[in-house]
Parts: sequence; structure tokens; C-alpha cells
Amino acid sequence: MNPMKAIKPKITLLLLSTSLLISLSFSPFLPTPPQTDAETIRYNSCSIENNSFRGGEKLVYKIYYNMNFVWIPAGEVVFTVEDKGDVFRLSANGKTYPSYEWFFKVDDKYECYVDKSTLLPRLSIRDVHEGNYTVFDQMTFDQENYIIQSDRGPSRTDIRQRNTYELDRCIHDILSILYYMRNLDFASYRNGQKLAIEIFMDGEAWPLNVQFLGKRPNKKIHGLGRFDAIHFRPETIAGEVFDEGAHMNIWVSDDANKVPLMIESPVSVGSIKAVLKTYKGLRYPLTSKK
Repeated sequence: MNPMKAIKPKITLLLLSTSLLISLSFSPFLPTPPQTDAETIRYNSCSIENNSFRGGEKLVYKIYYNMNFVWIPAGEVVFTVEDKGDVFRLSANGKTYPSYEWFFKVDDKYECYVDKSTLLPRLSIRDVHEGNYTVFDQMTFDQENYIIQSDRGPSRTDIRQRNTYELDRCIHDILSILYYMRNLDFASYRNGQKLAIEIFMDGEAWPLNVQFLGKRPNKKIHGLGRFDAIHFRPETIAGEVFDEGAHMNIWVSDDANKVPLMIESPVSVGSIKAVLKTYKGLRYPLTSKK
């Protein structure tokens, strides 16, 4: 089996695996929001007050790929927040190390402008270069009228599709939901409850369930020490990327910043891990660190 075929379709999301959304567990689009029950956490996806991050924040994650029991440093992802008046500019840039590019070269750039008062996206830009695959997708969100305009092509200077999508509700992109979820009240959740989330990407709305597994005191994070953490497990779907019964695990700092600390994810060939390497510009002291 060619390992490139197994990991290429979703490696873009892996490089964004520093948030609760690094699930890679998308299921087919549902025409209506997922039904909720006693174990599903309810929240307002259209507006939330930002209490977890600020302009100037920078998070750097190191990505490892494990094949045949050997962890190989594969690349890094850098997340930044810029204060632009009434919006935040969120960006995520992921690149493989030169020593890894013989295996699979990645140079991905994500950019999103979110309304400060709601954290909903106004403009989202995805510029992806993965091996021989490239895509540029710029989406303009009209959240009041539930309309998305997408300009898409192989590159910024080669737009081949201009599409308009009409939805029946407000929605996030893959980067805005990352920061939105950092502002949820995890303290009120019970072990086993699930968050029903939805994002828009590649011309479709994708639902995602993330299970809350409770607090994990004294969690060891390679290179940074030990932290009080919160544990989440996104649901995965067996297929080209995941084997049957595979699980992804995410640990987030148990403090006011709610910074993703580490993500572990199996794939069909080997596994991938993203670990927080450096951080600066946090809104609060990282009190979860031991």
C-alpha cells in the first residue's frame, strides 16, 4: 500500500491539528443540524464572547509522523492572531521540514478574518500546496443572509470556479471554529457529553462530533513539561484515512487560555502527533503548567 495515498487526502487538516477540530472525522452533509439529546452539549454557534485569546498570540506546533515505531519530526504549524480593529485576523501556516520533503512536501496557508463581537468568519482564504496538489479557495461569508461566495482554483491567479452557496444558518470555517471553541465553558460539561459542530469547506457543510472526556491532571507534554489538561476525543469514520475503531485524542490546557497542547491521531499507515512547541502573547498566564 502506498503511504502517500493513505495520508494525502487529509494531511491538510492534520497540519491544523492544534485545535479541537483536528478531527479528520467528517461525515456526509446533513441538510438539517444534528439532533441533540441529553448527552449533546447545546451552545450558540452564531455568537460568543471572546474570553480566551487576544491579538499578538502565537502558537507553534511540531508535527511528528510515526511509521514502524519511529517518530519522525515532519514539520511545524504556526498559528497567529492579529488585532485589526473590529476583526481578528487568524492565520495558520504549516510546512514540512526540508529533511522530510523527499517523503511528502506540504506548504499550507490559512487565513480568516472573524468579527470580534461574534467570532464568525467574514473572509476565509485557503492556499494549499501538498505534493503535486494545489488549491486556492477564498470564501466571503454573509452571515446575516446565510450566503457564501467562493472563488476557487489551482492558485490565487488562476480562479476557475465562482460559486454561491445558500445555507439556512450561520456557519464557521475550519480556522474560525478553532478559536470559537476555545471560548466554550468546558467547566459545565459532563464526561461523555458530545459537542455537535459544523464547518463549511470545499463547497459543503461538514458536521462533527467531539466527545468530552474530562480533566487530566499532570498530563506530560513532550518538551514542555506537565500540565493540567482537558481531554477530548473527536469521532472518526473508517475509510481511506482511518481504520475501523480508530480514535483521535486532544488535550487542551485547563486554564483560561484553553490552548491545545497535544493531538494524537492514527492514520491508515502509522500515526501523527502535533505537540505545542512554543507560545507567546497569551491573554492569561498559563496556570495549567506545573
